[in-house]
Amino acid sequence: MTSLTPISSTLSLRAVAAAALGLLAACTRPADPAASAVPEVKQAVAAADADQFVADINQWREANLPRLSAAFWLASTYINDDSQLLSAKATEEMLEYVTKKVGESRRFAGVDGISKPTQRAIDLVKLGSTLPAPSDPAQREELAKLAAKLEANYGAGKWCHTNAAGQNECLRLQEIEAIINNVELKNTPAQMAEAWAGWHATAKPIRKDYQRFAELMNVGAKEIGFANTGELWRGGYDMSAAEFDGEVERLWGQVKPLYEALHCSVRSKLNEKYGDAVVPKDGLIPAQLLGNMWAQSWGNLYPLMEPYQGVSSLDVSASLKKMRDDELSKIKAAFKGKPSVVQLADMEHQADLAMATRMTRIAEDFYTSLGMPKLPDSFWTKSQLVQPRDRDVVCHASAWDFDLQHDDVRIKMCIEPDEENLTTIHHELGHIYYYLNYKDQPPMFQSGAHDGFHEAIGDTVTLSLTPKHLQTIGLVSDVKQDERAVINEQMKLALDKITFLPWGKLVDQWRWRVFDGQIAPDQYNAGWWKLRAAYQGLAPPLARSEDDFDAGAKYHIPANTPYTRYFLAFILQFQFQKALCDAAGFEGPLHQCDIYGNAEAGQRFMAMLAQGQSQPWQDTLEKLTGTRQMDASAIIEYFSPLMKYLEEQNKGKTCGWNPGA
Repeated sequence: MTSLTPISSTLSLRAVAAAALGLLAACTRPADPAASAVPEVKQAVAAADADQFVADINQWREANLPRLSAAFWLASTYINDDSQLLSAKATEEMLEYVTKKVGESRRFAGVDGISKPTQRAIDLVKLGSTLPAPSDPAQREELAKLAAKLEANYGAGKWCHTNAAGQNECLRLQEIEAIINNVELKNTPAQMAEAWAGWHATAKPIRKDYQRFAELMNVGAKEIGFANTGELWRGGYDMSAAEFDGEVERLWGQVKPLYEALHCSVRSKLNEKYGDAVVPKDGLIPAQLLGNMWAQSWGNLYPLMEPYQGVSSLDVSASLKKMRDDELSKIKAAFKGKPSVVQLADMEHQADLAMATRMTRIAEDFYTSLGMPKLPDSFWTKSQLVQPRDRDVVCHASAWDFDLQHDDVRIKMCIEPDEENLTTIHHELGHIYYYLNYKDQPPMFQSGAHDGFHEAIGDTVTLSLTPKHLQTIGLVSDVKQDERAVINEQMKLALDKITFLPWGKLVDQWRWRVFDGQIAPDQYNAGWWKLRAAYQGLAPPLARSEDDFDAGAKYHIPANTPYTRYFLAFILQFQFQKALCDAAGFEGPLHQCDIYGNAEAGQRFMAMLAQGQSQPWQDTLEKLTGTRQMDASAIIEYFSPLMKYLEEQNKGKTCGWNPGA
């Protein structure tokens, strides 16, 4: 992700590939009432046909995944009209194949004698598409072209304005984020609001396109038996859509008090810094002040929020930036003569690539310490690790699996030398190592137990990047283990992990309401900010109207990537970590556990990953944790020291907020 919180996973057209190649696009039809009267020999033939149906899909995936993935990779790493055309054609080809197989899958409803693996594969065909396509070829082609256009608009987005020096400049997202991130707390609220508005304006051109995109997906969803696309998405969790809604609400209820306590403390500190005119003592926080373009994680506010100033250095970014500068110094020292401007730019690029590679090696080392294999050589030659100097790319971080033999796995990032990017790399390699661990499953089962599992793997690993671990690998110094140091450490992590939770839930709440009509097209922006006020307690920095399309400024909306998976992942990662720490024999506080190099934890982890999507996620979860239910108690346990601290800090303050304020 372009210096984003590690919530990335896969790119939109890559997600299209996963959905289409996985053939997850229909619903269960009522059984034929005459099925029981079919002679046994026909039942046996039908069961055999079902086996062949699944075998054909697996074979098609193996034959076509490399070619189609190449088209999507090109569209993300070389943004132009030609690559958009290729990706749109690839999407259209896949959607046509999906539509055909959806129709064929219906003939197996109610048939006896189908084996459990075959029935599960057929069920996956029935319940999982993120891009349901209409059966009409013209509409299907239109949907594919819109998918490519929406993604390209995001990747090419720039804010062009007159800077303080009176010069016209156009900034990419990474450069705009540097203003919003405000890591030195020097930018004014007005400066950050201007930058915030500049990026959000890049989504305005796609508002009408997104409306049509949603309409076409709903056509496809209805054709295969769902009320709308949102109902289809919620049906892919080995439970009904209604049951899934209940699970998400239950989990949110568990973690909501953590967020509200942190929100109260942050609002108080921002009020002290900027005054009542900018941040009210008991109202909504302006979204541009939280150190992230989307206010989805607030880690850049740590210098403001640090509970005990100077107790234990946690500045990983400073260490990484120094390493990068050292790389540049070595390159310059090896150059004879005075370099030209072009040569200096090339040296900068070499230093960026060397540092990005070094950071990726650090992440790889953690996984190999658990017994997992080294990344293939092709990973290092084919991955995009830095922003190319000569073209626009989609910098949003993503992990790619080009073939089902897993000889070609890659990540696509524009890595910067800071802690956020180091965490993101660990996250993306979590996807890669999931691919490598379930490689022996049939192609139809080569996916996460559910999509939240896939997002949680790398994040689980990052929970072991404790201050002690970071000191061991030379990224921090002066690490203390007293109570004050623990509170500092927990505050730093909570500003990323806890603040994300309501955001992780609300993105799809908005989208599902768009799909089912509760939020009409003429209320897209109002509906977006109503949810952000309700869940996050945030307000836009500037007046907004229905000319704006602020939801579209978040990658996953134009990318059509479901987002609740990230909310689930932020719950599951702590649940996984607790189980792995128990397996490792760790007996201390959960927040101090580091599973690096523990063979038993590694074996338990890999055993879970190897299951892929071959069985209901409840079975896979039980194998690792001993329970069949997602549960937030581990995250509550993990942050218990911070919660006690916040309770003391918030005494006498008016916490909470009025969403309508």
